[in-house]
Amino acid sequence: MFDGLISPNRNDECWCGSGKKYKKCHLRNDERMQELYDQGNEMLYRSLLKTPEEIEGIKYSAEVNVGSLDYVAEHIGPGVTTAEIDKWVYDYCIEHDAIPADLDYEGFPKSVCTSINSVVCHGIPSEDDVLQEGDIVNVDMSTIRNGYFSDSSRMFCIGEVSPERKRLVEVTKASVEAGLAAVKPWGHLGDVSAAVNKVATEAGYSVVAEFGGHGIGLEFHEDPFVSFVAEAGTGPILVPGMCFTIEPMVNMGGAAIDMNDPNGWTVRTADGSDSAQWEVQIVVTEDGYELLSW
Repeated sequence: MFDGLISPNRNDECWCGSGKKYKKCHLRNDERMQELYDQGNEMLYRSLLKTPEEIEGIKYSAEVNVGSLDYVAEHIGPGVTTAEIDKWVYDYCIEHDAIPADLDYEGFPKSVCTSINSVVCHGIPSEDDVLQEGDIVNVDMSTIRNGYFSDSSRMFCIGEVSPERKRLVEVTKASVEAGLAAVKPWGHLGDVSAAVNKVATEAGYSVVAEFGGHGIGLEFHEDPFVSFVAEAGTGPILVPGMCFTIEPMVNMGGAAIDMNDPNGWTVRTADGSDSAQWEVQIVVTEDGYELLSW
């Protein structure tokens, strides 16, 4: 096979651990992957495709990730500090036998990212950041449970927000939904990227190029990188078992970003305009996708 991994014999147990014979499980998909690779398409190694057992493990992790964000949704509002959000998330994870994947990841000091208004991503929770009426904030969290990783984020409108900010939040969510609709097994990852980008740019917004989605499941960040400025018909083939995030960062103004914050993490729009992001985690299936975390 193109990935250097040895395939089982037809009547041997499939490499995915399903217990089925290879010929009745992944043989046909593997043959199709090899054929597409031979035609010049980009393919992910089979080692990055999630087995049924691994998908169940990711779902178990995602229960905590989704539950944490649900808890935030119930309690967030004007006057809340982002440090409080961080504590909510940490406590929820610990109470459910999980740990926040963000905490101490490459030195990140908190359990969650809280990105307010013009912050594009990686905002660090602080007692000094008090949410105000009219703010928009992205709460981005990731969870490790039993060794499996889940990841998703949501936008929250704090009290009454301006029509301009509300539209940015809504369009960004619509762009994710367009990306989900474009997930077709044996299509290209670029089809998802292009669908996301089209919704955002046709609304008059710009899409950040430097950051995007990623593979995830057994590690926090796996291949592939999911760009949201890529063209349709490009990128890796979407093979059943691929697990990745769709998480565009959409700016009200220009796409340029400022990465010069002294904390080494927080990214802002270069022109000071607002930014929004929604993130979901999916696995490609034989007939589309399954939503794992949101």
